[in-house]
Amino acid sequence: MRDEFVRTLTEIARQDQNVVLITGDLGFGVLTGFAREFPRQFLNIGVAEQNMTGVAVGMALEGRVVFTYSIGNFPTLRCLEQIRNDACYHKANVKIVSIGGGFCYGALGVSHHATEDLAIMRALPEITVVAPGDTVEVAAATRAIYRSPGTCYLRLGRGGEPRVHDSLRMFEIGKALQLFDGNDIAIMSTGGILKNAYDARQTLAERGYKVALYSVHTVKPIDRTTIQRIAETCSLVVTVEEHNILGGLGGAVAEVMAEMPRRRAVLKMIGLQDRFSCEVGDQEYLRSAYGLSVASIVETTEEAVKSVQSHEFQRR
Repeated sequence: MRDEFVRTLTEIARQDQNVVLITGDLGFGVLTGFAREFPRQFLNIGVAEQNMTGVAVGMALEGRVVFTYSIGNFPTLRCLEQIRNDACYHKANVKIVSIGGGFCYGALGVSHHATEDLAIMRALPEITVVAPGDTVEVAAATRAIYRSPGTCYLRLGRGGEPRVHDSLRMFEIGKALQLFDGNDIAIMSTGGILKNAYDARQTLAERGYKVALYSVHTVKPIDRTTIQRIAETCSLVVTVEEHNILGGLGGAVAEVMAEMPRRRAVLKMIGLQDRFSCEVGDQEYLRSAYGLSVASIVETTEEAVKSVQSHEFQRR
C-alpha cells in the first residue's frame, strides 16, 4: 500500500508543484525517489511529528497541498492537539498519512499497533477519514484526498497487502464499494483486512448464504444511504476492521442503524474488543489472536446467524 501511495503521489507532484510531502525522519527507502525528483517539494522534519503537523498547516495556509507521512500512531495520536486545533479548526489542506494501520507493526508492540486511530480521527470535526482496502483503492484514494479540500486522514497498510480489485469503475469519497450482492448477510470491511473479509465471504457463500460484501473505504463521511439500504434488506450486517470496534467502522454503522425507525438487520461488529493488543507477533498472528483471521470471521458470522431467527435466512 505504501509503495502505491508514493507512486501515485509522485504522479500528482509532477503535475502540481504545490504538492509537498513531509516525513518524520523515516521512509527513506520508500521516499528516496520522491525526495530526489522533488527536492523543493519534500521535507524531512525529523523525529518531531507535532512540529511536522504545525509546519504542514503553515504551508497549507499559504496555498500548498501538504501530505504528512509517518508510521502507525505517530502522525495521529502524537499530534492530536495540532491536528485538532491547527489543521481541522482552520480547515487546512493537510493530508495526514499513516503507514501501518492495525497490526502491521505487530512485533513492535502496543505503541505501534494503530487500533484506535480511526475512532479518534473520526471524532474530530472538519476531517475526512479514509482507509482503502487494497492497492487499487490506495491509488484512487490518494487522488481523491488530493482533490478534496480541507484536512484528510489516509490510513494505509505497511506493504504487501494482496490486491482484491481488478480495477475500479468509480471511487468516491463517502461512497462504499460493493463487491458482491446478497440479501442474507452483508459484510462491511474497512482498510487492509478486506482480503480476509473477501475470503470469508467466499466460504459463507459456499455454505449456502447469500452474502453481500462492501469495502467501506471512507469511515467519515460514512455512507449512510448504503447502510440504511442493507439494514432494511439483509438479516445480518457484519463489520470487519483491524481496529477497536468502538468508534471505528462498527461504531459508525451502529450510529446509523440506531437512528433508523425501521430495520431488519442485526449488527455484529468484528474487531478488537475494546482492549489493548498486548501480544506481539506478525500481523497474521495477531489477526488470528484477536478473531480477524478468515476462519474466525466465518465462525463469528455463523454464530451471529444462529442468534437471528432462522426463518430470516433463506438458503439457496
